[in-house]
Amino acid sequence: MSLRDRWPSRTAFIYAAIGSAVGLGNVWRYPYLAEKFGGGAFLIPYLIALFVAGIPLLILELGLGQKIQKGTVDSLAAIKKKFSGVGWWILFTSFIIISYYVVVMAWSLIYLFTSYGAQWSGDTQTYFFNNVLQLSESVDSIGGIVPAVFIALLISWIIIYFSVWKGVKSVSKIVMITVPLPIILLIVLLIRAVTLDGAMTGITQYLTPNFNALFGPGSSAVWIAAFSQIFFSLSIALGIMMAYSSYNRKDSDINKNAFTIGITNSIISIVAGFVVFGTLGFMAEQQQVAVSEVVTSGPGLAFIMFPKALSLMPFASFFSILFFLMLITLAIDSAFSMVEAIDTTITDKTKMKKKHVALIVCTLGFLAGIMYTTNAGLYLLDIVDHFVINISLIVIGILECIAVGWIFGAEKMRKYINKVSDFKIGEWWSTTIKYIIPLSLAIILALQLKTEFAANYGGYPDWAILIGWGAVLIPLVIAFLIPQKAVKGASE
Repeated sequence: MSLRDRWPSRTAFIYAAIGSAVGLGNVWRYPYLAEKFGGGAFLIPYLIALFVAGIPLLILELGLGQKIQKGTVDSLAAIKKKFSGVGWWILFTSFIIISYYVVVMAWSLIYLFTSYGAQWSGDTQTYFFNNVLQLSESVDSIGGIVPAVFIALLISWIIIYFSVWKGVKSVSKIVMITVPLPIILLIVLLIRAVTLDGAMTGITQYLTPNFNALFGPGSSAVWIAAFSQIFFSLSIALGIMMAYSSYNRKDSDINKNAFTIGITNSIISIVAGFVVFGTLGFMAEQQQVAVSEVVTSGPGLAFIMFPKALSLMPFASFFSILFFLMLITLAIDSAFSMVEAIDTTITDKTKMKKKHVALIVCTLGFLAGIMYTTNAGLYLLDIVDHFVINISLIVIGILECIAVGWIFGAEKMRKYINKVSDFKIGEWWSTTIKYIIPLSLAIILALQLKTEFAANYGGYPDWAILIGWGAVLIPLVIAFLIPQKAVKGASE
């Protein structure tokens, strides 16, 4: 029996885990949420969510993967065989996310190549929608494949394949470059941002606290946003942290690892806010408008507002290259970590070589992503992302808490975690896993479902909404059929 692969060092593991956690959402979602929900006051619910939900769940996943020394499916099956279905659902969900996440990486790749001369500087909105995406009028017009996006997607998947084809051996080498590089680029962009005219106006708007937002009417949205951001930005419920930690030695310090990953991720998000709002403050001053008029999130920030601001700067091409290189390096670590989570389980369950498994997963991921390279790709991406992130991951988080907190036993897991860790976690961790996190996520889920059934998300037609629900329910049904067939086959 061959020995399990190991990370060459704790540093390699930490880099890989931070690389997975720190992604595009740190740059284009956190700053927007902070400005929208109370400015500097948003730090209060955000940090509470980090220590009440984020880090405890991170400890749970790192602890389970490291203790069982297997991927997601086998780690959960070790608690109870039926929980292997949850593991498969996690992996199918990761696959769906990776299929469209890499498309965003492909957009960044296109912008990197067109950064010389800032080719979008005339009208960034028209350039993104018409030139890059060649977006149709609505989701009803699927159209054809956009060649540039298709080719960029293929190149992106080739890069990802050669990042994971040797498992932790190749990943540990890649992350030594792709994790510090975006941080260095972020610092360079930060220095540039704070020295721009109007930067302080944007940063002031980012930081000025509005405590009424935390406790006034509609304040529940603030707390939901904070918990959601922490939950989704730490790569929780995607099988990644279980897979990565399974390559640690069983006596690796879990608590220290979890706090290092969680706190680093949040610091990078907060710093990214200074970069974003310093730059948007400059853009607002150049256009003689309020900062609130140029604030947006998601693709609109990364591919419309930021390119516009960059085009107005001196040395626009240079800083554009830095910005999109940062986006690509942020995306690639998150992307290949999801692939590695899937590869780990398949490798654990078969005798296939890692490079063959990686080739199959990357090929299927590329094929699944082709639908997002069509003229209606942005609409389809928006729909699938909305349902998977806001429903699938929340339910998975609840099920993980039930599996470890109630079936395996939170106290039993806590004893193992404390045994291998220099500083100990108290009974608060067990209480959080058993009660606080599942209850918080259940409330978020209930509010989300209420919104979903009140009206079609984004005003999309019924058939398009069914695609979103299909991305949630079809993997769920298939996932729970797999272990049942396996058990039936074994009994026969």
